[in-house]
Amino acid sequence: MAGQTVARREVIRLLGIASVAATFPGFRNWAFAGEPQDHAMDHAAHGSAAAPASAGPYKPLFFSADHYRLVEHLAELIIPADDTPGARDAGVAEFIDFMVANRVPISGAGHSEPPRDSALKMGSELQAQWLEGLNWLDARCQYDFGHAFIDCGNAQQLSLLGALAYKDQYTSATEAGRDFFRLLRDYTVTAYYTSRVGMEALGFPGLQTSWPKPPGCPHLDDPEHRHLKPVGAGAAA
Repeated sequence: MAGQTVARREVIRLLGIASVAATFPGFRNWAFAGEPQDHAMDHAAHGSAAAPASAGPYKPLFFSADHYRLVEHLAELIIPADDTPGARDAGVAEFIDFMVANRVPISGAGHSEPPRDSALKMGSELQAQWLEGLNWLDARCQYDFGHAFIDCGNAQQLSLLGALAYKDQYTSATEAGRDFFRLLRDYTVTAYYTSRVGMEALGFPGLQTSWPKPPGCPHLDDPEHRHLKPVGAGAAA
C-alpha cells in the first residue's frame, strides 16, 4: 500500500462510492460501470433494487427542476456527444444530483475519514457551493448577455466556461466562478467515467463479455511441438 499513489487510491475510493450509488433505484440513465450488463438487464426485468422504481424521467433529489436542467446542460458542454455518447446519455446529472443530495464529496483530499460533525458541515458547504455556483453562472450571464445561462447562445456559454477553465482566459470578473467550475468538472468526469457508458466510450476491456476465438496452433503436423527448430536456427544455417 505504501507504493500506491494518491490518484490510484482516489480512483478506488470513487469506484467504491459509485458502486454504492448503483443501488439507488431512481436512476434512469446512469448505470455503474462495474455491474455486468446481463445483471443490469436482469434487475430491470425482475424489478430489483438496481432497476428504476417506475417509468418516467429522473426525479431530482436535491436540485430544483431548473437547476437540474442547468446541471445536465453544463455536463453535456464538458463531455459532449460526438462519435461516443456524451454526459447526458450517461446520466451524469442524475449521479451528480444523487451525490450532492447525500453530501458526498468527490475530492477526498484531506477528508479520508472526517469526524461525523465535520462531515455534516462539509456536506452542507458542498450543497451551498453548488447552489451558489449555479446562481453565479446565471447572474454573470444576465450581466454580460442579458439572459440566464441556459438561454444564452452556445458561443456565449462556451466563452464563459472558457474564462473559468483556462488560465490564459482568466479575468477578474470570473474569479468567483473558478472554484465552482472545478467542482462541476470533477463531478462530471467522475460521474461519466464510473458509468457503463463512459467505460464503453473508453473501450475498457473489463466490460467485454465475449472475445474473438484465439487462433489455432499453426503446427498441425507437430501438435506436441517435439520437432520445433530453436529460435534463430534457420538464420544461423
